[in-house]
Amino acid sequence: MIKGISFLRSAGSAVAFDRLGRFFSALGFAPGKGWNEEGSLTGGEAPRPATEFSRGASFLAPLGNLEFVEGRFPAPADVLVEVTALDAVHQAAEAWLRAEGGEEAAGRLGAITETHWKSRMFSVEPEPGFVFGFWAWTDPVKGKPVALDGDLSAAGMKFGVVVARWNAVITDRLLDGALDALLRSGASRAAIEVVRVPGAWEIPAAARALANAGKVDAIVTLGCLLRGETAHYEAIYNEVARGIGQSQQETGVPHSFGVLTCETLEQALDRAGVKAGNKGFEAAAAAIEMVSLRRKLDKGGTV
Repeated sequence: MIKGISFLRSAGSAVAFDRLGRFFSALGFAPGKGWNEEGSLTGGEAPRPATEFSRGASFLAPLGNLEFVEGRFPAPADVLVEVTALDAVHQAAEAWLRAEGGEEAAGRLGAITETHWKSRMFSVEPEPGFVFGFWAWTDPVKGKPVALDGDLSAAGMKFGVVVARWNAVITDRLLDGALDALLRSGASRAAIEVVRVPGAWEIPAAARALANAGKVDAIVTLGCLLRGETAHYEAIYNEVARGIGQSQQETGVPHSFGVLTCETLEQALDRAGVKAGNKGFEAAAAAIEMVSLRRKLDKGGTV
């Protein structure tokens, strides 16, 4: 039944109203739906009585809490805003205050301090009489759901590596990278079966055969397709990607995708270890992680 919580406070003047709006906008708050009645105040008018509001501005946050405490709570303000990057918010607030009012205004910004409840906090007064507190947990994962991740330990795992011979100057480099990743992560040489096929077109069939044999935990697919000047490239790539994905979905055995699709030989060399990392290494690492994740899921999702 509850839809939202709003804290209403009169800014007292149009100048203060506009200044507070600029402050929260500068800190990245998402603007809500405000309102504006006819006869709004201008900067030179005297404040209206508290019951005669003419304008309203709202700022939204993804999560709001209404909390009560027993005893004394050492908070710098009644309104506390939780953020994810406290230092960046502090810098933004300081820059805004200096731009608005120089050194005198900057003096209304408190230093970041540690709290006894494992957080960091500071207070700021963008407009005299309006004090806000900003804080963040010192533990970066505090309050966030724990994700289930795969580990990068290949000990006890068995892998199949399907690599195309076509464009061997590239695929041999991808194979070296994949074997490097598997062996570095604890896989034994005897637990890695390398299968060579003529080209990328034959990769899905070989990967499906390995998966159906039930002797490997994951399959690393490696190949290289260069566009050239014909539509042949598009037809081959679409079928290779579809076939590898279908094999993975229908067999349940993880297949990592290390088939390069590049415009030129130079681009392929860059992605095979020259400049942009080795995609064979990355594909093997993905296979290791997926085997680990699947095992955890099979055990009931224990982290």
